[in-house]
Amino acid sequence: MTAPSGPEETPRRRPQQQRKQVLLRLDPLVHEALARWANDELRSANAQIEFLLRRALAEAGRLPGEAGPLPRRGRPPVQQPPTQPPQTGQPQQPQQPQQPKDHPPESR
Repeated sequence: MTAPSGPEETPRRRPQQQRKQVLLRLDPLVHEALARWANDELRSANAQIEFLLRRALAEAGRLPGEAGPLPRRGRPPVQQPPTQPPQTGQPQQPQQPQQPKDHPPESR
C-alpha cells in the first residue's frame, strides 16, 4: 500500500521543454495575414501567435509570473573570442598571413 499524499506535497511543474499543442481554426485570410506578418518579423506563424498572445496577456496583466521567456529558435548568436590586451614593453608587430603548409612561400 502506498503512503497517502498529504497537503505538504508541492505540485509538479512540467519541464520547460514540453510545449502544449493546440489546434487552432482560423479564417484563411486571417491566417494569410498572420503568416505574412510572421515572415516580415522572421518568425514562424506559430511563434508569431505565441508572441501576440503573450503580449496581449502581459498588457492585460494576466501573463503568469512563472511563464518563461519565449524559446529562442534557430542558430545561436556568434560569440566573439575574448580580446587580449597588448603586453606592455613589447611593440606590436602586424601579423603576417600564414601560408598553407602544403605550399612553399612565394619568392619575390
